Amino acid sequence: MASFLKRISIAIGFPWLRLVAETANEAADEVIIRDVAIIGGGSSGTYAAVRLHDSGKSVVVIEKEDVLGGHTQTYRDPTTNKTTDLGVVVFDNQQLVKDYLGRLDIPWKVAPPSLLGSDADAVYVDVHTGEVINHTAPDPGPGLAAYAAQLAKYPHLETGFFLPDPVPEDLVLPFGDFVAKYPNISSAVPTIFNFGQGLGDTLYQPTLYVLKLVSPDVVRDISIGWLTTANEANHEIYDKALALLGQDVLLRSRVISTDRSANDSVKVVVDTPSGNKTIQAKKLLVAIPQKLDNLIGFDLDANEKALFGQFVHTGYYTSLVRHTGLPDNLTVISISPDNPSQLPQLPGVYSISPTVIAGLFDIKYGSPTSLPDDFVKGEIIAFLRQLRQSGVATMDTRQEPEFVQFQAHVPFELTVSPGAIQSGFYKKLYALQGRRNTYYTGAAFQTHNSFMLWNYTEWHVLPLLLNDS
Repeated sequence: MASFLKRISIAIGFPWLRLVAETANEAADEVIIRDVAIIGGGSSGTYAAVRLHDSGKSVVVIEKEDVLGGHTQTYRDPTTNKTTDLGVVVFDNQQLVKDYLGRLDIPWKVAPPSLLGSDADAVYVDVHTGEVINHTAPDPGPGLAAYAAQLAKYPHLETGFFLPDPVPEDLVLPFGDFVAKYPNISSAVPTIFNFGQGLGDTLYQPTLYVLKLVSPDVVRDISIGWLTTANEANHEIYDKALALLGQDVLLRSRVISTDRSANDSVKVVVDTPSGNKTIQAKKLLVAIPQKLDNLIGFDLDANEKALFGQFVHTGYYTSLVRHTGLPDNLTVISISPDNPSQLPQLPGVYSISPTVIAGLFDIKYGSPTSLPDDFVKGEIIAFLRQLRQSGVATMDTRQEPEFVQFQAHVPFELTVSPGAIQSGFYKKLYALQGRRNTYYTGAAFQTHNSFMLWNYTEWHVLPLLLNDS
């Protein structure tokens, strides 16, 4: 039509017809037609895009950041060219992970069982004073065996929030009460806390969420080791995925509006660095945290608003800091001497760990709620100063601590109340799959674990997206 108008305008000399033709051409260039539109290029969204691409489906990924990868960040030191991962550090030792890395031509290796590094010396300090605490960590072995026995009662939790009906009372108990009920678990609580970073006040969370995050695979990998990329640069996954998907990824882009009223398609208007684009797709996959403030611009109905509006979340923050004053072989672990199991009272620093880059430390911070980035940075700096005052940081302290990289993983660990869990929240949540040609994946539908996210997407989402009926 546009080319026809242009030919007529030239032939009869009507410039307004040429303007209409050029406008039509411009509008046509701004429409993207795909089988599946994916909102979010984190762990789940990228995995889905690669698998759909390989299955012959056309996709477009809308990602607000300038890279794919979500919580996966890798820092490369410009001087030594060494890399360290500060977001997703390891993966479950599973065949699906090996297959996915293999698809992207990324070699892998088995990583040591400990997240803190088996060669590092550890010192325990009070999370709020920085003072050294004389503490000996309990042997977690017997407690982990008892914990694994509890996990075995709920095998369906490994693949999603597939809960018995009625929901067992144990699953909605605060985890501290659960441990009191099954005291043989007690010696493993610090280990569970460490491998469940991001849960916030772990002892007060419904047990369901602890069992989900610290899963049977995690317990097993604590003993046998994890998987990681051979180069210890996990963001390579997303660099390779971006190269594969190419122009089918819209970076630095956000959803302006959606229209899911049609029976067989959806329309998404997206703000991109090159202007607004309209995406017309047969199906929509939402792979960002399904919080209401994340879904502004979506045409949510009353049911979707009622479900997503129940989510609350924690805050989890990762950073790399130099000039800490800490020796390169020292790991600092926070505890609260007066707390049950001596777990650190949050908000506060979880731990400080050396990296392979001399003088650079990985610092993890957690909070029961989200906090402003500047506040968290200030708290980390204040904690490092306390370590200097208490004599833990004994190296050259003339320079102030400096953030090399900082990442807020917010919102983290979307949860609902025990009453909502017992009232069938997750059955209602999963019933959204396919309504209005919209599908969902991500941690709110599974948990914060790359393998489990990929596995849920593979077996519970992709079959729905690949079904043309």
